[in-house]
Amino acid sequence: MAGFWGKRKRDNEELLAQDADLARRAQTAIVEADERIRLTTDELVFAEAELGPEATKDLSDALEAVRQHLGEAFHLNQLNHDDIPDTAEELRTRNARIVQLCDWAEELLDDRTEVLAERIARARRAPEILAGVRRDAVRLRELLPQARETLTRLSARYSAEALRQIEANPAEAEQLLGFAEHSAGVSERRREAGQREQANLALEASTEAVRRAGTLIEAVETFEVEALRAESILAAVIEDSRGDLVAARQAPQVPAVLDAVRELEAALAGLPAAGVNTDPFTQLTRMREANAGLDAAIAAAREREAHPVPDYTHVRNAIDDADRQLAVARDVIAGHRGWIGADARTRLAEAERLRLDLDRYLGASAATVTSIPEEQREQALAVARRSAFLASEGLQLAQRDIEAYRPQGWGEPGYGAWGGQPQGWGGGRRGGGAGDVMGGIMGGLVIGSLLDGFFD
Repeated sequence: MAGFWGKRKRDNEELLAQDADLARRAQTAIVEADERIRLTTDELVFAEAELGPEATKDLSDALEAVRQHLGEAFHLNQLNHDDIPDTAEELRTRNARIVQLCDWAEELLDDRTEVLAERIARARRAPEILAGVRRDAVRLRELLPQARETLTRLSARYSAEALRQIEANPAEAEQLLGFAEHSAGVSERRREAGQREQANLALEASTEAVRRAGTLIEAVETFEVEALRAESILAAVIEDSRGDLVAARQAPQVPAVLDAVRELEAALAGLPAAGVNTDPFTQLTRMREANAGLDAAIAAAREREAHPVPDYTHVRNAIDDADRQLAVARDVIAGHRGWIGADARTRLAEAERLRLDLDRYLGASAATVTSIPEEQREQALAVARRSAFLASEGLQLAQRDIEAYRPQGWGEPGYGAWGGQPQGWGGGRRGGGAGDVMGGIMGGLVIGSLLDGFFD
């Protein structure tokens, strides 16, 4: 008994300590949340001045929501310290709610201020960013003549179709640079006029325009490198393709391989003569596709050669065998329904399902079709064989069930009411007496031949 009261005392002391810790956390949380609201309010004033009220609406709405909920926290804290006595459970519930409200307030304000942090930082660095935009615009303008020279040099080697993706790049880059410089000026004027939101929009537009102009100019130089790489790869693919055509003579000469050979030969014949402006990217794509097509056709032909398509006769025989196995299994199970267990019935049901799937796969009754396309024979053969196997297995299980249910000595001279009960009566799984046997007979549970012999 002393141990019980000692444990109870320790539990009470632990609970009191937890309540005291929760009360301290509530006091700290409410102070920190109140300070965070004041700090974020100051940040909102600056953000609205820099970005405009539309950009800071989410933060403003969050502050309003936090003030309302913190009011609830202050009210709960007041209830904890008024003159009305409170139970420990009441204090515990209020303090937990205060901590919850304050944590939520901190998380919400963190989320909203983080979204604006980068934009506010950009606004503070606006003069520096604008100076960088102008420097980049000057540098890129100096690269425009080189880009035009590169384009002229490329036009002497590559076709107009190949150059179409970059031929307008220098002109477009020049327009973007002009737009970037104009936007930078607009940003400065709007900021001086106190229109901070418009100033920031113009700042972002000028920054993006300079970035796009640089990408377009760089693409001209990159094209030359990529085109040379494509020509190098194309040469390797051409050499490989010629070797594949020679090897294809040793492959099975089936229609798919012959078609792929003709396609690869056409791709090789379509290559431009020396000195003609080319499109290495288009040529490389066509050669790769034709080369891969031949490889796939040869691989499929060799696989088929190793595993020939089943003859129609074999498939037909397999379907007929499945139908025969199903017919026998159905008859035996239907004639002995009371004796057949779940395993035999399940095998028969699955065999019948596969047989129906075969009809659907062939698009007609498999029992009446006179031809089966080669591409369907292998699958049809597999399904028919599986159906026949399951039907055969179901028949074996059904026969096992029949033997297990049939009383010992069934059909022997002197059996049952005509000659007395033999030794082992009831040795089957059911057991029971002559009434069970006759009930089974009357229910059609014995095959016809045995019934005939019994009544004879």
